[in-house]
Amino acid sequence: MTDISITIVAYNDEEDVRNAVCSIMEYTAVAISKKLYIVDNSSKKNRLQTLEEEYPDVVYLNPGENLGFGGGHNYVIPRLDSKFHAIVNPDILLTEDSFSVLLKFMQGEGIGMAVPRMTDEHGKMQKVYRRELTVMDMGIRMFLSSHFKKRQSYHTMEDMDYQKPFLVPFAQGSFLVIQTELFRQLGGFDRRYFMYMEDADLCRQVNQKSSLWYCPDTTVIHKWERGSHKDKRLLKMHITSMIKYFCKWGWKLW
Repeated sequence: MTDISITIVAYNDEEDVRNAVCSIMEYTAVAISKKLYIVDNSSKKNRLQTLEEEYPDVVYLNPGENLGFGGGHNYVIPRLDSKFHAIVNPDILLTEDSFSVLLKFMQGEGIGMAVPRMTDEHGKMQKVYRRELTVMDMGIRMFLSSHFKKRQSYHTMEDMDYQKPFLVPFAQGSFLVIQTELFRQLGGFDRRYFMYMEDADLCRQVNQKSSLWYCPDTTVIHKWERGSHKDKRLLKMHITSMIKYFCKWGWKLW
């Protein structure tokens, strides 16, 4: 059994995936046993498979179809033999030994999943920590982001002390570390979501059985493309997933 397993789901972003893998391999302590799975959903040819040759801890998997974000991460569940599992986006970069810090943090009682301090490439804190989702908050975020600033600040937990750990209702799913057995018990991500909202759903499930905590002791870089804000097709997909989320969990308006 390894200390940690890691999954990165690729989709036509070879350079980002390579950079993420290289940063993980460079900064993670040798004492931590790990297995890193690349699940390749790409529609274009790439050379990601060569990462298996470069790093013995890397396993390249090609399911032969685009399984979506959650489906790609779920694809590795039968293979997992680890104490903890990390869900990592291709647009993540490590600049320190974040996994050692997070694994130590997660020894705390009742911590089922943890999210680190996340910043952009210039060190600016990202608003990836949120209170329970409501229809109003999602509507503001998607269509009225230049308005209702006070409500947005509340929703993104800007009133919290980020020098200390705290419980998080929903952390955006770019970098999450979860107890592997808990991930397995939950069945991974809910398969009804192809992309978007599956991270909110997973966080909610974790908080029902255990708890999700913010860890202030390590920082990872997240480039965060926010594709649905630029692409109408992705926006439609985001709205569809949002409807599925509220149909499942209830239409809390505010």
